[in-house]
Amino acid sequence: MQRWQKKKSQFPVIALIFLVFVAFSILYNECNFRQVYQDQSHSDSEDRDQRSVVKDVSFFNSTPAQNITLPKKQPVGLDKFSTCRSTVTYSGRRAAWGVHKTEPSGRREEAQAEACDLFSGKWVFDNTSYPLYNESDCPYMSDQLACHKHGRHDSGYQFWRWQPHNCNLKRWNATEIWEKLRGKRLMFVGDSLNRGQWISLLCLLESVIPADKQSITPNSELTIFRAENYNATIEFLWAPLLAESNSDDAVDHRLDERILRPDSIFRHSSRWEHADILIFNSYLWWRQGPVKLLWGDQENMACEEIDGLGGMEMAMDAWADWVSSHIDPLEKKVFFMTMSPTHFAKEDWEPGSEGNCYDEKEPIYDERYWGTGSDLPTMEMVDKVLSRLGSKVSVINITQLSEYRKDGHPTIYRKFWEPLSPERVANPAAYSDCIHWCLPGVPDVWNELLFQNF
Repeated sequence: MQRWQKKKSQFPVIALIFLVFVAFSILYNECNFRQVYQDQSHSDSEDRDQRSVVKDVSFFNSTPAQNITLPKKQPVGLDKFSTCRSTVTYSGRRAAWGVHKTEPSGRREEAQAEACDLFSGKWVFDNTSYPLYNESDCPYMSDQLACHKHGRHDSGYQFWRWQPHNCNLKRWNATEIWEKLRGKRLMFVGDSLNRGQWISLLCLLESVIPADKQSITPNSELTIFRAENYNATIEFLWAPLLAESNSDDAVDHRLDERILRPDSIFRHSSRWEHADILIFNSYLWWRQGPVKLLWGDQENMACEEIDGLGGMEMAMDAWADWVSSHIDPLEKKVFFMTMSPTHFAKEDWEPGSEGNCYDEKEPIYDERYWGTGSDLPTMEMVDKVLSRLGSKVSVINITQLSEYRKDGHPTIYRKFWEPLSPERVANPAAYSDCIHWCLPGVPDVWNELLFQNF
């Protein structure tokens, strides 16, 4: 068989030089890219999100890697071990958030039907329609809120229905709610009171989800309940001060020295920004005395001290700036829950008496009642911040209606994480929980109000 004969040819010298030049250029740019990425990889662990952004931009951008401006190094993240090395009085500094944008209408939305104030009314005893679920049937019930399980024998607190003046609340329908949540992420953001409302919502909705189609994934700060047949999640994000703080651990957060970064909200907003429906609260943790401020550009953990109300206003400003610049009401729903009152002073509803909410079995019937457990200056500050957000935020006004429910708290009927001394056991009012709420109970009504115009 005849074979093809290879013909010897001379490769042009100029082509060889050109190939060498191209190969050298590719290797040069690749080395520069790797150096930029490696330098960034050695930065603080708080910069992980920024590192991934730099890598993606470098890959897709035609600009040479060496010309990319790296993000400014972020301050070291706060945790439960963070402490101030020095503390001075607050200097008056404010975060540079720029001009706060306001909706053209300037009108703040409240979640209520036309010509009906859902938040003004009275509690009506109704042992036919309520409770909407049984404590023992809810697999997600918290030992902090399961009052019957922990010894409360009177069950009247479960049978009260909120009745607005001149209108009625729409009857709760779990299947209808799930249809509205189909394909969506709903997230509660806040402290243990918001967590209680989240647990209430799980108990109100889980019974219509088949057991093999529901799951819950605890992840310390963020806990996610999934309903697979609706492709929906109901989540809770622990963020008691809204802005970054050393109290952001969802379990181990009992700190005497609470440190806040008033100019940093990214730790939490990076988690909540992808939710379709957001429900915020923030009050309780600001009423525990002064807080310490640590600015992002401050070195050596040098802090400033400010009263709780001032600290809360700064955190609310940071939160409001995020809402103003990120929320389109046509795409996302944002709700803010007003203050949940405490009932530590029995003298408020029974002048001349001592004690607190312990052993209370009925609501307050006087619709003019307003106790010391709701702080007006705080509420006025929050109202001022919310008013500039216009229709971007709907307000769920739970304060007045919850004020009447002195009977709805766990008091001593909850799990205590440390053994109680004989002296405390002998004086139950001394360790009564008059902050949180038994379930089923008051937070169920908060959720009913939330979904009236959802």
